[in-house]
Amino acid sequence: MNLPKFYNTLNDNQWYQFYLDHNIFIAKESNPNQENFSIVIPPPNVTGVLHMGHCLNNTIQDILVRHAKLSGKNICWVPGTDHASIATEAKVLQMLKTKGILKSQLTRTEFLKHAYDWKNKYGNIILEQFKKLGCSLDWSKTAFTMDDTYSKMVIKVFVQLYEEGLIYRDFRMVHWDVIAQTALSDEEVIHKEQEDNLYFINYSIFENPETSITIATVRPETIMGDVAIAVNPNDNRYLHLIGKHAIVPLIHKKIPIIADDYVDPNFGTGALKITPGHDTNDFNIGKKHNLPIPSIFHDNGTLNQEAQIYIGLDRLEVRQLIVEDLKPFLNKVLPYKHQIGFSERTGAIVEPKLSLQWFLKMPELAQPALEAVLNQDIKFYPEKYINLYKNWLENIRDWCISRQLWWGHQIPAWYDQNKNIYVGESLADVHKKYPETTHLNLTQDDDCLDTWFSSWLWPIEVFKGISEPHNKNFNAFYPTSVLVTAPEIIFFWVARMVMSGIKITNQIPFKNVYFTGIVRDKIGRKMSKSLGNSPDLLQLIETNGSDAVRFGIMISSPAGNDLLFDEKYITQGKEFINKLWNALKLLEYWYANHESEAQLSTKEEFAHTWFQSYLCYKSAEITQNYAQFKLSENLKLIYGLIWNDFCSWYLEILKPNLSEKPSFISWKKTIDNFELLLLWLHPYLPFITEEIRFQLYIMQGFDKNSYSPILNNTLLPTNINPNMTLITLNELYKYLVTQIRLIKQQNQFSKDTQLSLYTLDTHAHDLNIKILEPILDKLVHISKINIISVDEAQKNNQLFKEYGFSISYEGIKFYLVSSQKATNENNKQKLKDELTHQEQFLRSLELKLNNPNFLNHAKPQVIELENKKKNDTQIRIKNLLELINS
Repeated sequence: MNLPKFYNTLNDNQWYQFYLDHNIFIAKESNPNQENFSIVIPPPNVTGVLHMGHCLNNTIQDILVRHAKLSGKNICWVPGTDHASIATEAKVLQMLKTKGILKSQLTRTEFLKHAYDWKNKYGNIILEQFKKLGCSLDWSKTAFTMDDTYSKMVIKVFVQLYEEGLIYRDFRMVHWDVIAQTALSDEEVIHKEQEDNLYFINYSIFENPETSITIATVRPETIMGDVAIAVNPNDNRYLHLIGKHAIVPLIHKKIPIIADDYVDPNFGTGALKITPGHDTNDFNIGKKHNLPIPSIFHDNGTLNQEAQIYIGLDRLEVRQLIVEDLKPFLNKVLPYKHQIGFSERTGAIVEPKLSLQWFLKMPELAQPALEAVLNQDIKFYPEKYINLYKNWLENIRDWCISRQLWWGHQIPAWYDQNKNIYVGESLADVHKKYPETTHLNLTQDDDCLDTWFSSWLWPIEVFKGISEPHNKNFNAFYPTSVLVTAPEIIFFWVARMVMSGIKITNQIPFKNVYFTGIVRDKIGRKMSKSLGNSPDLLQLIETNGSDAVRFGIMISSPAGNDLLFDEKYITQGKEFINKLWNALKLLEYWYANHESEAQLSTKEEFAHTWFQSYLCYKSAEITQNYAQFKLSENLKLIYGLIWNDFCSWYLEILKPNLSEKPSFISWKKTIDNFELLLLWLHPYLPFITEEIRFQLYIMQGFDKNSYSPILNNTLLPTNINPNMTLITLNELYKYLVTQIRLIKQQNQFSKDTQLSLYTLDTHAHDLNIKILEPILDKLVHISKINIISVDEAQKNNQLFKEYGFSISYEGIKFYLVSSQKATNENNKQKLKDELTHQEQFLRSLELKLNNPNFLNHAKPQVIELENKKKNDTQIRIKNLLELINS
């Protein structure tokens, strides 16, 4: 063997292809003696391209899946995509526009052919990109929300819920997206605070034109849709006007002045213009008072004939124009902050619109979904999201499930000439259910279903749970083990999947939900294209390799909390990968120079038995972290085990002197320990761990063609009782070596300075401290530990005071004695100066960590970093005090 200097990330693609060729990710037949572990991917939109949020979410899923397989479970991770009605139709319309084709020129069938052509060309790009990330998805189970079978099941569920009276059609005020020209559900509207103006407009009184009533509105462009002015019946200012009429400015429209206790006398002027076609609250007042409900906007947000003026102009443009035209009627203008609804998909300002739509009754579905979480049948990680979930379900409103689009599942409802409704899974099904329709000319509803109405069935139907009830895959993998998702779709998707799962299968859809945080840049801004702070994920993978990118995203990713991503973490990942590679090269060198017949030395025996026991000890913590979804914490733990314990301490003990050769037994034991660490690290960094283990396999003389990948193995049992005495001894030796090196550095001891180590026999014999002698000799050139009694220590008190330094560890006292005087005042002063600096730094940290303002507003990872600084500083202060007082 002759290993290259660095790991070549081009091997990533080769290893992924190796996994595919050997069907490593394909779920096996369910075995009653084997636990199943399943995850369904949150299906990305077919319009999607891999970004940092996908990187975080899918790396987490991959870690959980790989760890489950290494733990002996039968894994199944299902990939797929969502058809994304609004986003995809917009893409198709944009493509058609470049060809000079308008949607209005096409039939539905012609449009859908163009849509499927676009989807087949671009729709699976994101799935291919998941392979670059190393995702262990079972590609044989790839699903799509508009696959033929899946689509039929969406329609089947609609019909079932309609027949149970849960789905109905009604005229209701809905959120209207003027760009997509479709209704939206409440959850698809994002409310943002915006600063506008509040316009105070005088409406003259019809019965007394010289007088007027003043209303306050933030939307002067809607006054042409006014049908009344309402005042509070208890507002003395306006009692004399109730029953009279006002004149709408510019269009001279006569409207009544009515009384309604909904009106807040303290807002604006206490007089409210009623525009029921363009405001939900106004709509309710209009129905109560039997008022007309005109709509002055076209579906695209331009003004129609009903407005009488500004016809054909966009509503936002009209606002600028009408303010100028209203100047003779303006009383005053004040700045005004309020919440504005924006379409989650297109970014358009949402318009309230009275529309005939399909709705799903939610309260009946919501209650069992709420109980499933409150009863801990489904567990949330972190738990803080339970309250958010609870609040939404307790205040839920009916779901508008129809969309005025063609790309999607067409609503299975047909109408006769009298607008009677017939619902069935197909036209043939309608004729079968309603024989009287056989000779009628029926027309199918032109709308399609909300995308989320198909994706709420995702964990059920990807296993054919509706189309083939209780098939072997459904029985094996449903409910799924865990859902990994972002908290912003807790209403869109998570809650609705719980509802449909319980309603349709009488089972919860998943046992655990792990909520990821939002990926932010290093100064806390949410990553976005508009800000230019979102790196190109594919380019990051191309430049640095998948493993380094996965390391970078996971090392900074506390569960449920936003993470501050910085490319320096990717650099840290590359350095870690290089560290692993250098450890492999060191083992290659040892093998080339090993001594076949040599037996284990004392220090080798100690190193191996300590490290094996230490790994056993740490395995319990790793297992517990997985159980609590503390994945970032686990990476930090494994990172420390490899970088510090394995490379810096374990290998340092084993590294032979120039005159020594490593024994074959020691080399083989080192490989065994290294391989266990690789298995632990593999879920996080699959490619470098696979490559190193493969090289170790070849190094041991095995045929490379018989190599079995890591995922075909299982983690070693972790129920062996660790030797805590050895672990304590190891911590002691690391502490001694660190302190002795610090003393040497601080006192500028020369290489010729002779050092001796003394300790009291109080604990020395219990711990068998003498076993550390060969290690201390190798690392800090102290060949002997002198064990003395308390009496002997008192007799040598002067020697220890003038030539020695005291070192304490967990109640064990050591004296390091040098051949040159240790009480040099200059050295002491340096130590004192450093102590003063560290104490000042500690005080500044404590002030920050005791500041409620900092604790309430700082990111969790920032607080964690400050606490780490505090702990490190306290250790430095303790070490300095021991040196000064020794």
